[in-house]
Amino acid sequence: MADQPFSGQQFETQDAYEERVIEIARVAKVVKGGRRFQFRVTVVVGDKKGTIGLGIGKANAVPDAMRKASERARKDLRVINMSGTTIPHESTGKVAGAKVYLKPASPGTGVIAAGGVRAVLEVAGIRDILTKSMGSANVLNVVMATFASLDALRSPAGEASRRGKKVEELLPFWERRRQHA
Repeated sequence: MADQPFSGQQFETQDAYEERVIEIARVAKVVKGGRRFQFRVTVVVGDKKGTIGLGIGKANAVPDAMRKASERARKDLRVINMSGTTIPHESTGKVAGAKVYLKPASPGTGVIAAGGVRAVLEVAGIRDILTKSMGSANVLNVVMATFASLDALRSPAGEASRRGKKVEELLPFWERRRQHA
């Protein structure tokens, strides 16, 4: 076997999912003898094709917490509705004091988001979207609100059949223009 040159970073590819660590927090539990510290890790996994999952793991050491979070995220996988590289319609998600607003954007806009919202949208495969995070800045609640907002998305075909309309009537302008070109 010939020696191959080192090509930058080496990644372990267990499956087709990309993994993003969103937060590593040290949490404490007060007991009789003082405080017991643990680490809480929040991880998001996705295949960049509309499948995403969220996992939270707690342990005495960061690697153990990361492993637990990753396993839980892979068990929590769900499919979101997408319209090309964006989302089919506007959506708002609310968890505790955090509120996340997602708005579809035309192709070439990019992901206009920050922090946990950006990480979730990138592993989901959404490339054109506008977002606004309101209320609490708690990273875990903002990520869960993003998931709630993505879960609230409906497919154009399903919504058209529910309303008794044609799918073309519900698509955004740039989608209709692209289909006719």
